[in-house]
Amino acid sequence: MYAPERQQEILRLARDGGRVDVVSLAEEFQVTAETIRRDLKALDRAGLLRRVHGGAIPAGRLDFEPDLTERESTAADEKDRIAKAALAELPRAGTVILDAGTTVARLAGALPLEAELTVVTHSLPIAARLADHPGLQLHLVGGRVRHRTRAAVDAWALRAYGEIRADVLFVAANGFSTDQGLTTPDLAEAAVKRAAIAAARRVVLLADSFKYGQEHFARFGDLSDVDLLITDSGLSPEDARAIERGGTEVVRA
Repeated sequence: MYAPERQQEILRLARDGGRVDVVSLAEEFQVTAETIRRDLKALDRAGLLRRVHGGAIPAGRLDFEPDLTERESTAADEKDRIAKAALAELPRAGTVILDAGTTVARLAGALPLEAELTVVTHSLPIAARLADHPGLQLHLVGGRVRHRTRAAVDAWALRAYGEIRADVLFVAANGFSTDQGLTTPDLAEAAVKRAAIAAARRVVLLADSFKYGQEHFARFGDLSDVDLLITDSGLSPEDARAIERGGTEVVRA
């Protein structure tokens, strides 16, 4: 099969299934993963597909959102390193907001038993993980729970964040860039993230490098709203310097 024929078939599979991944395509077409990456790059340049970590989605699908299980298994090592580095940003005492996100959830799981903090979250998985922590005063923000992320959204959540002031917010994003800022697929979740940013004195973004340059449907802030980005070493030094020129400190774990 010639490359144009293979690329046409990849495009059909992406449109039918909503996304394609490099490993499955390499097996199906009996070619190397690098060959598939070149195909996806060509389709991305043509504006027919949009590359994401491990594969691609049809162009224009800025609302694409993997489920919680898939997100938990993506870039697992990088997320663990980011969460470990984020421990250094916890206040010795005070209030932290933990946004809904799998990397933030790893931070929650790594909180030391001796930590004495007030923790506010609208994430059911994070609240469940911290419910038995002996040193925390845990506040669960209510609202409509989105099935895909297990996060509370809408008016109740927005009102709750409008009534508090926290020392640090650890926020997640599906995509971030110097041009498009912070984005996520869902408008309701974006609104809650925006409210959480407004409720915190300091904002720390926890995001793996695969999300850099990705753009999603709902925008909830600028990178300049972020005091510190903790990511992994996959973010190039050049990109890190570009982000820092905008006023956001970068840690590459």
